Amino acid sequence: MTQPDAYARPLLDPAVLERLRDDLEDDEGVWKVFVENFIAHMPQRLQKVRLSLTTGDVAGSMDAVLSLKTSSQMVGAERLAAYAAELEQALRRQAGSGDPAVTLPLIAADHLRRIKQCAQRTVYVLQNHLKQGH
Repeated sequence: MTQPDAYARPLLDPAVLERLRDDLEDDEGVWKVFVENFIAHMPQRLQKVRLSLTTGDVAGSMDAVLSLKTSSQMVGAERLAAYAAELEQALRRQAGSGDPAVTLPLIAADHLRRIKQCAQRTVYVLQNHLKQGH
C-alpha cells in the first residue's frame, strides 16, 4: 500500500463502530468504554512505536506497530490502520538488511510524523463521534 492509498482511506469507518456496538449487544457503556480506552491509550501506543524505532528495537517496533494497527482496525480507524500497515511492511522489508540501530531510525523518519498527525485527527473524529452519541 502506498501513501496515496492509505490517505484515500477514511479517518473513521462508522460501520466498524456499528458492528462493534452490535457485537457488544448494544451495551452502550461497554462500547463507549472500548472507544474511550482506544483514545486514552493512543499517546502510549505512539510513544512505544517512536521509542522502539528510534532505539533500533526490532521486536519492540513490530509489537508496537501491530498493536497500533490492530487496535485501529477494531475501532474503524481505517487511515491510521493503513499507515500502521505501511510501517509494518517497511519493518518486514528491513528485517536482516543492515544494522537496526541505523535502519529503524530512518524508517521512523519516513513514517512517524504522518502516523502521529493521523492519530491526532482520528482521536478528534472519535471524540466527536462519542459526543454525538452515534
